[in-house]
Amino acid sequence: MGRAIRSPMTSTFLEQAFVRVTNRRADGFVEFDFSLDGPDLYLEMILPESAFQEFCRAKKVRFVTDEVAARWQRDREKWRGGAD
Repeated sequence: MGRAIRSPMTSTFLEQAFVRVTNRRADGFVEFDFSLDGPDLYLEMILPESAFQEFCRAKKVRFVTDEVAARWQRDREKWRGGAD
């Protein structure tokens, strides 16, 4: 079981893991973004399908839908000074 990360900003434990699959390759690898407690910081990762499935089970991830990912992207663009 993973360790919780304490956030100095909120004094809460960040335990929810998120995965957004960005590509399922023909060679059996899955490319995905992995984040804890929201979209602000994420890792781009790649694993073979079986390892990806185990990773998701072990981290008890929530899968990010395309709709939610698009909303998060709009929020990032606003933060960077983009359109409202």
